[in-house]
Amino acid sequence: MRSINRFRPVFYVLLSVYALITFVPFLWALSASFKSLPEIVSGGIHFIPKHFTLDNYQTIFKQEPLFSRWFLNSAFIAISVTIFNLLFNSMAGYALARIRFPGSTLMFYSILAMIMIPGQLTIIPSYLIIKELGWLNSYQAIIVPMAAQATYIFMMRQFFISFPKELEEAAELDGLGRFGLFFKVVLPLAKPALAAQTIFIFMGAWNEFLKPLMLMSDKSMFTLSVGLNTFKGQYISFWNYIMAASIIMTIPALLIYIFFNRFFVQGITFTGTK
Repeated sequence: MRSINRFRPVFYVLLSVYALITFVPFLWALSASFKSLPEIVSGGIHFIPKHFTLDNYQTIFKQEPLFSRWFLNSAFIAISVTIFNLLFNSMAGYALARIRFPGSTLMFYSILAMIMIPGQLTIIPSYLIIKELGWLNSYQAIIVPMAAQATYIFMMRQFFISFPKELEEAAELDGLGRFGLFFKVVLPLAKPALAAQTIFIFMGAWNEFLKPLMLMSDKSMFTLSVGLNTFKGQYISFWNYIMAASIIMTIPALLIYIFFNRFFVQGITFTGTK
């Protein structure tokens, strides 16, 4: 313990340096969103705009009338994917942790195998299946394949394994069935794990670029991450507009993290008791 306390200042310094390194690019992007394009491409790194302007934020809505639609597309997809994952991942994880049924072990190892498969390998098969279903240029093309994810099923299984069985047994004595036990006792006490899921899944769906790019050819169905490409031309890229749009894109993910952060921290010290 003394050796840990001795090196604690060093750890704090290293973490502070790392935090600074990761924060500087965001700070520059925030600063650039209030600069004109000539000032950005003129060279040099300065974080305070010489000529502060809000024109970039105004222009991205005027120049691209579909910008609001892209924002709503991203919000609808991210929220839908998050809700479905919270429900399906939790139910699957609880079933694997508590219910013994034929093939449960095989199913668990299959889920582990799915985690090990790189997502890039499934891009072409996924596209062909979605095309055959006639789902191209639709919300379900992105939402349905992402409605459950093996990584978070495994995460919830591990959480429920450490969940105290005494609470479930007490609820069963009160007459609760399997579904009542899950939704009224287990799920409310799983807030820390659900909060961690919410943060990671929402941010993943919100920032998803490859799948919308592959599945959406109708410009009105673009998500915000794909729509940012419209500000990049063949000979010039409007970095001032791209930075402004990027800052707007960052806000929902930041709000989600701030709101669920207190539950996320509880997950680190969760003991299974109330």
